[in-house]
Amino acid sequence: MKTLVVCSGGLDSVSLAHMIHAAGYLAGLVTFDYGQRHRKEIGFAASCAARLGVPHHIIDIGSIGAVLSGSALTDGVDVPDGHYAEETMKVTVVPNRNAIMLAVAFGLAAAQKLDAVAAAVHGGDHFIYPDCRPDFIDAFRAMQRRALDGYAAVDLLAPFVERSKADIVVEGARVGTPFAATWSCYKGGEKHCGRCGTCVERREAFHLAKVEDPTEYEDRDFWIGAVGGRAG
Repeated sequence: MKTLVVCSGGLDSVSLAHMIHAAGYLAGLVTFDYGQRHRKEIGFAASCAARLGVPHHIIDIGSIGAVLSGSALTDGVDVPDGHYAEETMKVTVVPNRNAIMLAVAFGLAAAQKLDAVAAAVHGGDHFIYPDCRPDFIDAFRAMQRRALDGYAAVDLLAPFVERSKADIVVEGARVGTPFAATWSCYKGGEKHCGRCGTCVERREAFHLAKVEDPTEYEDRDFWIGAVGGRAG
């Protein structure tokens, strides 16, 4: 089943790309430049494609991202510190981001006669991001069947949608994902900050998965207080 992976360059999507490559189905990666706060992760996605020997499509939708204002990921809004489960993390929502990206990815997959599009949305995203939840995945899959009816049959794969980020780390380790060659931090510094929602979640995931975390953090221990008693 020839599969196009939506790959941001982060831990989740790079691990997914390695999993699908290990299964023999990876046809390419697609990355979106939507005017995000920094573009470091795009380089990590490009490295992933080169490492796995597949085409990499970088699609500029910056003009769309520019009008999806109010998010800490696209505007000058400060990126909050802390765990994703905190109400303050809603400032990182980019409205309809996944729906927009997946619609473009499905068009690309259909044009290239591929069988599936894969996205690395996971259970830890459900609290904050409505377009990462199982009902969204189900609805989008049904919509695309109608949108491409008679032209192409492209499935939506979301193997992590009911699983945790720790599960992704376990699966990524199983297929040899080079975790140090992924980028999660929202702040885009020289190192992962260790304090923003994605950094805290990343540190917690490695801890829960009992897999060594090779990431360099500016603040390596902030996550402990951020997750509270759940880390024990």
